[in-house]
Amino acid sequence: MGLLSRSLSLAAVSAAALIVAQSGAHAGAFGLREQSATAQGYSFAGAASGSGYLSSMFWNPAVITMMPGWQGELSASLIIPRVDINPLPSVPTFVFGGSGDIGEDALVPSGYASFQINDTFWLGLSSTSPYGLVTDPRQNWSGQLYSRSSRIFSVNVNPVLGVKVNDWFSFAVGPSLQYFDIRLKRAVPFPGAPAASATLPGAPSAILDGDDIGFGFTAGVTITPLAGTTIGIGYRSQVEHELEGSLEAPFGSIGPFANLPITAKLKTPDQLTVGISQVITPAITIHAGFEWTNWSVLKTPLVIGPGGIAVTDIPLNYKDGYFYSLGADYRLNDQWTLRAGVAYEQSPIDTEIRSTRLPDSDRIWASIGASYQWNDRLSFDVAYTHIFTTGDTDIRILPGHQDFEGLPFVANVDASVDIISAGLRYRWDNPKVAIPAVPLVRKY
Repeated sequence: MGLLSRSLSLAAVSAAALIVAQSGAHAGAFGLREQSATAQGYSFAGAASGSGYLSSMFWNPAVITMMPGWQGELSASLIIPRVDINPLPSVPTFVFGGSGDIGEDALVPSGYASFQINDTFWLGLSSTSPYGLVTDPRQNWSGQLYSRSSRIFSVNVNPVLGVKVNDWFSFAVGPSLQYFDIRLKRAVPFPGAPAASATLPGAPSAILDGDDIGFGFTAGVTITPLAGTTIGIGYRSQVEHELEGSLEAPFGSIGPFANLPITAKLKTPDQLTVGISQVITPAITIHAGFEWTNWSVLKTPLVIGPGGIAVTDIPLNYKDGYFYSLGADYRLNDQWTLRAGVAYEQSPIDTEIRSTRLPDSDRIWASIGASYQWNDRLSFDVAYTHIFTTGDTDIRILPGHQDFEGLPFVANVDASVDIISAGLRYRWDNPKVAIPAVPLVRKY
């Protein structure tokens, strides 16, 4: 097998793994930030300026021009959330109890490959899961009218072309193909019974299910204004999906049909990431990052049934999300590099719109990580992150709330997340005879 074929196969293997992975949302709303074991060790500081090595191409595809020869990278993150929704005694259904832990452990893999054609052009390929969500409360609980389970799953494949214009400026661009799947479940009234019967144990469920393939693009630049300083700017476009699927419910609860074919238009948000990496000494480099995600494009997608009639909607109406990060690494010796970072995330969800499906809030990330260079071709990465919620996370579904269905629901949310990531990088070519390339940050 040729060097290019082997490198691109690495990303293809990861794409296959993504198809069977369950995903938990941990990048604001239902986004997934866990795309790099290396960058996670910094809390993703400098992800757009190359702190994540090859996997930084998720945020900025232009970083592939920093990768000499033929390289591949695989990473996997185990996300361990704990989320409990505890209703207040004033809630009419309080007697039916809280949600239990709605968080589902998730394994999120990703894969990357780059191929240097010459000292000007690079080809790259990534396979990732940029969006994901699994929340699963107890089947019968006090908030079942508003949610029983929720699942969002995605796979994104993104080939790119990188161009190194000169020693201080590079750019890259490429199309992306994205599969998106959503499944939402909640309690509904018994057929022929009053609406309040949806709050009783054993109430039937309505299930909304749909999927689609959409297209977008990524683009980015890297700038090296001074020796040891790298600035990276990356952009991921919106992807518009026209979901096709079904709305299932017991006969009589949503009309004359038990299973309605439906469509719904939904856009995933565009994202802008800025990173800067600065070499302080031969052993120390610091990184900083900023990320903006345009979650406000989601609005309230209408669910269209037969005859073009709206049968329900998906009230989202998120605000934009922001992420600020700072990290550093220390090169202990030729084999070991240690890193750490912190970040603050402004969630696109607040009390005004917070739901039982996704009780998100502002968060603080604290991370540590390490790399081990096994030889001149193979290296390994590990990272650990703990995510703390800030302030009170309340759910207040009262008259005027977008989810309100005639039943008040007020609750406190207790949540935290642990993430463990591991990755490996491999050079398929011989570094001693590869095409020379001067990295923009430090020796890779």
